[in-house]
Amino acid sequence: MISGRSLESATALITGAFGAAVVVSSIDNGIGWSTAGVDSGTFPFIVGLVIVAGSLFNLVQGWLHARPVVLTAGELRRLGTLFLPATAYVGFIPLIGLYPASALYVFGTIAWHKRGALLVSALAGIGAAVALYLIFELTFQISLPRGALGALIDY
Repeated sequence: MISGRSLESATALITGAFGAAVVVSSIDNGIGWSTAGVDSGTFPFIVGLVIVAGSLFNLVQGWLHARPVVLTAGELRRLGTLFLPATAYVGFIPLIGLYPASALYVFGTIAWHKRGALLVSALAGIGAAVALYLIFELTFQISLPRGALGALIDY
C-alpha cells in the first residue's frame, strides 16, 4: 500500500529535481542583463525557481495533510499494467523505430484488455502506425525515429 505522504513526497522530489536541473542549466546559459538585453537563461531560470517553489509547497502540504492510503495493492497492480507496457514501448523505439513500436504497443494493449480479439487488435495497431506515418512524414514532413531496425534496412 502506498500512503498519501509517500506519494506526495516522491512527486514533489521528482518535480523539484526537474526544477533544479532547469535552474542549473539556466545559470550555465547566463541569467540577468547584458549589453544585448536579457540573457537567454533568465526566463528558464525564473520558471525553474517557480517549479522548485511549487514542489516545496507540495512537499509541505503532502506532509501536513496526508491521507493514510492512496493506492492499495490491487490498484497498484492495475497501474502497473498500464505503466510497464508504456515503458517497454519507449524502450523499443530506439531499437525498432516509432512506427513498429507503436503498432506493437497498440496491438498489445488492445489484445490484453479485450482478452482476445486479435484481428481487431492487429488492425488497430497497423492503423495507428499508418496514421502516424501519414500525419507526420507526409503531412508535416517530420521524420520520426526509425531506430536501429530502420538503419539496418536502410530506411
